[in-house]
Amino acid sequence: MSEETRLVAPSTSTSSHGKASILKSLIFFTLLATAMTSINAHAEKSSNKTVFQPIAGIVIPMGGAVRGDNDEVRQRVVDLAGGKGAKFVVIPTSSGNPVASGENAAHELRRRGAQVEILKIAPQWPGENLESAKRAAADPENVAKIQAANGVYFTGGAQERYADVLNPKGVASPVLQAVRELQARGGVIAGTSAGAAIMSHVMFRDALNPLLVMKGLLREGKEIERGLGFAGEEIFIDQHFLKRGRIGRLLSAMLAKGYKIGLGIDENTAAVIRGADVEIVGATGALLIDLRNATIHAGPVNVSNIRISYLDNGDHYDLEKGQARVFQEKLGKGELKFRQPDFIPELENPRRDFPDILGENAIQRALSQLVDGNREYVTGFAFSVLTAKDDPAPNLGFEFVLRRDEHTRAWESTGIDGKDYSVFDARLDVRPIRMTVPLFKPW
Repeated sequence: MSEETRLVAPSTSTSSHGKASILKSLIFFTLLATAMTSINAHAEKSSNKTVFQPIAGIVIPMGGAVRGDNDEVRQRVVDLAGGKGAKFVVIPTSSGNPVASGENAAHELRRRGAQVEILKIAPQWPGENLESAKRAAADPENVAKIQAANGVYFTGGAQERYADVLNPKGVASPVLQAVRELQARGGVIAGTSAGAAIMSHVMFRDALNPLLVMKGLLREGKEIERGLGFAGEEIFIDQHFLKRGRIGRLLSAMLAKGYKIGLGIDENTAAVIRGADVEIVGATGALLIDLRNATIHAGPVNVSNIRISYLDNGDHYDLEKGQARVFQEKLGKGELKFRQPDFIPELENPRRDFPDILGENAIQRALSQLVDGNREYVTGFAFSVLTAKDDPAPNLGFEFVLRRDEHTRAWESTGIDGKDYSVFDARLDVRPIRMTVPLFKPW
């Protein structure tokens, strides 16, 4: 096996720590074998998929932490449901404080002209529990309120509560069925944070450490779970994306579950999905990962020719054609001509590498440097300096290499809207690397 494709695993030395190392090795290879089996099975299952199935209704996942004064997002939700007088139901099932979360969501919708009902379907509601919440999810009165609505709003919190209450063991409750019927007739399905995570057919349940997910810690019912599937079966959605450096876990889940398209939405930002069109609205943007032409190599998260785009406010992406469209005001005056010999980059003191590519906003900053810097590629690394107790492979790290090639295009925002670069169709290669453990020693 070549150096490029060799599996990286913990040492199996029989020193004083030998038994623990052997146990970690067994755990690592078990996790890796499970992940690779899943990748192969899903690749075979999805190999004949060539046409993206348009999504019914209007689906609006928000990346979380949406400010109350973010009218670009909040007014758009109401307007797409019919504007003033539009009828919404708020479902705060995921929240640890559903009374406050429900009231806050209802207040923001009412401020923009909507009529709102809050459904008492939440295990953390005072006096309620999981079983009573399940009964509420079957209550005909709640179903009737959804049937009379133009839109549904899912609050943030812990997304596993949505799965446990509305879709226990994959069986849709009457309330969930009613929401799907509302979507089918053209209604708006909006959700923030946990309410965005549930939009995928598969979602993260509890996977707070992206590096451990990359190392294979991706178990059904623990890190990953059935979603509610409003965005269909072909796009995986993640949230709090740039702020919490989640590209590693998104990519891992896509590989494990056979997804070709992934959308990571940042905080205070929304994606408006209609049919096959995605429009980004809000304070920052979203990362679009396309694996349709990627090559998957042996080993944990070992992929080349991932196509990656950063979609800024106002940008669109056609999921069927795999094409991005820049915000109209940027189109005529903001394109970066980095292929021209006389191109002068504006970013000063460019970094040679990003030692924590999973850090806050790191992947976005790396993409910005790629298109407005003086190098054709940017390198980043993902590894842990201090080993977590449940780390199955302490010496496993990952190298990320971003490249601008003949397909890559980019626009800046200077003098236009004050937002970020738009970067379309850059290349990303990710491969496992062997780190030294311990990584450092006293001088």
